[in-house]
Amino acid sequence: MTEGPKMVTVTINKSQYRAEEGETMLSVAMRNGIDIPHLCYEESLDPYGACRLCMVDHVTCGKRTMMTACTMRAKEGLEIMTDTPEIVKYRSTLFELYLSQAPKSDVIKKMAARYGVTKTRFLKKIVHDDPLGGKCILCGLCVRVCDEIMGGSAIGFINRGPSTVVNTPFFDENPACLGCGTCAKVCPTHAIEIEDQGDTRVMKSWSGTRIKLQECPDCGQYFVPKAMLEEIQSIPDPGIIDELKTLCPACRAKEIAKSVFKSTFQGSVYHG
Repeated sequence: MTEGPKMVTVTINKSQYRAEEGETMLSVAMRNGIDIPHLCYEESLDPYGACRLCMVDHVTCGKRTMMTACTMRAKEGLEIMTDTPEIVKYRSTLFELYLSQAPKSDVIKKMAARYGVTKTRFLKKIVHDDPLGGKCILCGLCVRVCDEIMGGSAIGFINRGPSTVVNTPFFDENPACLGCGTCAKVCPTHAIEIEDQGDTRVMKSWSGTRIKLQECPDCGQYFVPKAMLEEIQSIPDPGIIDELKTLCPACRAKEIAKSVFKSTFQGSVYHG
């Protein structure tokens, strides 16, 4: 019989909770309705504490040490505090910095206001031709998901220091981009713009990279980037027959339903 995960007891804000040993303290807090702000946490990727917003006080032997909740792993007896005066002050300063870094981001504005920060003392970064619309906080989620999950490495960090941006190499169209849109899905500030124009998907934020879309032979709708479809079809998948591979999800479902109906009822006779 397979044993379940080992359970431990942790303490958050003086209250005790059960957790799986090794899970992140941020996930423990979220599951129990404890509010810890965060931007760079994505379940499909290993946490790495880039945004620093989930900083909490780790209490040990009566002393407190600031640590990121997303990288702290639950173990027996671990204790954290999420809203000490020091943490609140630190968090407020971070929100001011993000309001400066991404002055056009409604997500940042609303999130900061929720924690009492509505303006910033720091000079706002305004770039009029910014392909990410003044919304990027350089958390790196888009870069990581493109590299670690999709294996495309189509985008990356360019320049250093205050000039750092995320985009394609040399700001040119990048044929390595599959047009999957995963980068936009994980972006916490909705900074990435993608637009489908007829038979082409335009990655507006990624130097206007253009990817051809696959047309469904049944309904004529363009539904998926051809490059991504070819990548998927290169993986052996005996569960999908060739006739269905180029159909959009809706038409594929219809064909499968027809096939099931025929195999179940064709040739059968009802005897009343």
